[in-house]
Amino acid sequence: MSGVWVFKNGVVRLVENPGVESLDRSRQGCSTRSKVLVHTPSNEVITSYAVLERKLWSLGWERYYDDPDLLQFHKRSTVHLISLPKDFNKFKSIHMYDIVVKNRNVFEVRDM
Repeated sequence: MSGVWVFKNGVVRLVENPGVESLDRSRQGCSTRSKVLVHTPSNEVITSYAVLERKLWSLGWERYYDDPDLLQFHKRSTVHLISLPKDFNKFKSIHMYDIVVKNRNVFEVRDM
């Protein structure tokens, strides 16, 4: 795994081959490959928050209703909190990777 770690808006992400990425984006009109979150035990692509909530609930995550702009989940046995935008269309790969890190071997992010 090589690349450059970029810190932006309070989030750190790894950009592999940053020069190539910017060239590819300019050639493709700034489009990037889409990612999907997959529940690995069932090999099911998460297509809505309802599906995701059922999967997280079965893993012991509880829904918090404190913030009307976010969907939040907490697991009692940990200090982890998953915060997601209310609109599923704003569900990005950074949110997917947050879920993967907090639920190892249960979810993975794949290219479409």
